[in-house]
Amino acid sequence: MATAGGSETCSHGSSLDSSLLLPTKEPNWEAIPESESEKLCIDDMLDVYCGEFGSWQLRHFVLTSLAWALEAFHTMVMIFADQEPGWRCVEGSGSRCDEKAESVCGLEPGSWEWEGGPGSSTVAQWGLVCREKYKVGLVQALFFAGCMIGAGVFGHLSDSSLGRKGSLKTVCILNAIFGCLTSIAPDYFTYLLLRFLTGFSTGGVGLCSFVLATEPVGPTKRGVAGMSTFYFFSTGIALLSGIAYIFPTWRALYVASSVPSILFLFLVIPFISESPRWYLVRGKINKAMKIMQAIAKSNGNNLPEGVILALDDEANDASIDNQSSSKEAVSGSIVDVIRSPVTCIRLFLAIGISFTCSVVYYGLSLNVVNLETNIHLSVLLNAVAEMPAFTITAVLLDRFGRKPLAIGTQWFSAIFCLTGCVVGSVRMWEVIKMGCGVLGIFGMAGTYNLLFIYTAELFPTVVRNAALGSATQAAQMGAILAPFVVVLGGVLPFLVFGICGLVGGMLAYYLPETLNKPLYDTMRGIEEGEADWRIT
Repeated sequence: MATAGGSETCSHGSSLDSSLLLPTKEPNWEAIPESESEKLCIDDMLDVYCGEFGSWQLRHFVLTSLAWALEAFHTMVMIFADQEPGWRCVEGSGSRCDEKAESVCGLEPGSWEWEGGPGSSTVAQWGLVCREKYKVGLVQALFFAGCMIGAGVFGHLSDSSLGRKGSLKTVCILNAIFGCLTSIAPDYFTYLLLRFLTGFSTGGVGLCSFVLATEPVGPTKRGVAGMSTFYFFSTGIALLSGIAYIFPTWRALYVASSVPSILFLFLVIPFISESPRWYLVRGKINKAMKIMQAIAKSNGNNLPEGVILALDDEANDASIDNQSSSKEAVSGSIVDVIRSPVTCIRLFLAIGISFTCSVVYYGLSLNVVNLETNIHLSVLLNAVAEMPAFTITAVLLDRFGRKPLAIGTQWFSAIFCLTGCVVGSVRMWEVIKMGCGVLGIFGMAGTYNLLFIYTAELFPTVVRNAALGSATQAAQMGAILAPFVVVLGGVLPFLVFGICGLVGGMLAYYLPETLNKPLYDTMRGIEEGEADWRIT
């Protein structure tokens, strides 16, 4: 704990944030004498003076996390837009059309028609059935490929030039543009290109929103806050099912699912602040201090003028002058992560876990959604079913730690997937098989939720979004693979999902626990801090 009189002790902590109403009068931090200053890391400043999770953090967290609903809209809209609608025989077709046929592939052209007309979905619009059915999967695969690329690009940009807020604003603008353009796509290949571009921008929404929402939260509240972001994603899926019901044609649906991005830009973004941690590592101490003052004031606390922010490695080096209000920016890249012995193994483990988790999560989601029930109701129930997993994981997060939950939730899912594999060929146990799928996705939804907060805590601020972007890219690769696993049919999908769950749990075993550990600012800070933790 830092003390007055120029103390520079710091718990290497860090937190995360943004700001709304900033003070108009800016104190002169440069004029504060060295002997009268109290230098603190962000975590310590939140704990001692500002408050870890007050009204400021709550407001900022809710506003920023709304972006998760936008990601759900642009990702899950394909369920409705690319669905294969029902069909019926046209009047007077006679023996040329058989209503009992399983598909239209063997029917004579002109003897049948799509229910709802050709505009009901892209499948009906461009005849993506029979030999052309692979094109539906191709659209989905390219969307997630775009997400994979976008996650890496915007992960880097949010750590460097654009910042967290700037990157979030950029991806929302691109999503709104590409989403609306998709609604007027004249042919399949234009549609394919626009969905790829939408995926590119969508890939940066979740990670930018997550980091920006959780960075101003204190260390003891950060876990639960981070886990709570996924409620917004599930809520977005549930809302999308209602939007799709109101707008039954695919072109109208793309417009309706893109309008919220425009509203977010004008009604929410102006009230979201940049992260003080990003300002700090970029050398903009005055701006970081202004945000910390705003947090303290909004939470009913007081931040004395003599208190100054410092990076974790600077706070432990008396030779570094922390009084400068504008310092050289501290930067980092994914190359620095790989070079460091502390973060290198963490990165590859996080990538492996993200990949296996995504294969299981999206694979089981497709199996559940493709039940022969009302598609709007199915999507709604699936979204609601994930929420208990989020709640249970959030409750247990600070009691048992990140690592045990990461292992336990994946193995929980694996057990039920392998059970579904065993009973898959026994028809009288079909209900049990369905229950295994539901419980499998229940466990993996908890893992998916946990991974964001866990990965964010494994890396320092200068490379946090870049590392999250790499893990997200791996998750998108898993999402690309998942539909092809489902196509295998029979017991093989459950077998693959079960093996992925077991492997993911084993990989998590080698990750360090981050419960009650500080968030670090720099590569030097995390290397020195982890060395201290090993000694103690």
